[in-house]
Amino acid sequence: MRSKKYENDVLAGDWRRPRKGQIPEVPAEPGLVAEDPGSGFCGAVVGCDKFGVTLEDRFGKRRVFPLAKSGFLIDGKPVTLVRPAAEPAGRARSASGSVAVRGLRAQVAKESRIYVEGLHDAELVEKIWGHDLRVEGVVVEYLEGVDDLPAIVEEFAPDERRRLGVLVDHLVAGSKESRIAAQVTSPHVLVTGHPFIDIWEAVKPASVGIRAWPRIPRGIPWKDGIVAELGWGDDTGAAWKRILGSVNTYTDLEPALLGRVEELIDFVTTP
Repeated sequence: MRSKKYENDVLAGDWRRPRKGQIPEVPAEPGLVAEDPGSGFCGAVVGCDKFGVTLEDRFGKRRVFPLAKSGFLIDGKPVTLVRPAAEPAGRARSASGSVAVRGLRAQVAKESRIYVEGLHDAELVEKIWGHDLRVEGVVVEYLEGVDDLPAIVEEFAPDERRRLGVLVDHLVAGSKESRIAAQVTSPHVLVTGHPFIDIWEAVKPASVGIRAWPRIPRGIPWKDGIVAELGWGDDTGAAWKRILGSVNTYTDLEPALLGRVEELIDFVTTP
């Protein structure tokens, strides 16, 4: 995200009072790029409520600013950011950003499935994509690891009408996970994954209220090392509840996870 070049010294004089006309009111829609002239902080809107607007810069840093009159610059010109109007009936959005289906009734689940590695993965996918999955009639199950993935796939017996999608943690070149995934060759199975050691890392640090996920030396259980480094005690279960509670929409997750889950949903629901 780059700030545009502005006219010379936009803060000279009374920048809040334009020479002609009134200062426009602009809805603080997600993705709108604005600048706080007082601090110079420039970022995209990721949230807006009665308490203020939250901007996120290109480094993932977030700050909340009050919705003051003439409080922001867009393309170098002063504007007043206001809360967006409520979505029209029938256009509400789910946590994944898709159009929510009102009055959704449970339907018989399709034979196709999405498998994820663990319970935490399943809970995160449910929180963000649960509505979408119920619309499609797709069930997510967790495996407790992927060491036996080839045998699990064989037992599932995938075919054209019974597809399987698998989300794998730490799917990077040379990893154990990549070697296991390479053993699955069925055209009716899609094995994909994210680069993070654990699904925890797929949550943006700023959403959790930290600057970055700590680097944990080899030989130390990753989750134990994380809670110790962050001073969260020694209860990894409580830590996960804290992390999951900080996730509200897809904007709280890293793109490297978002794209993979959307890809799996498309794969198992496409005829």
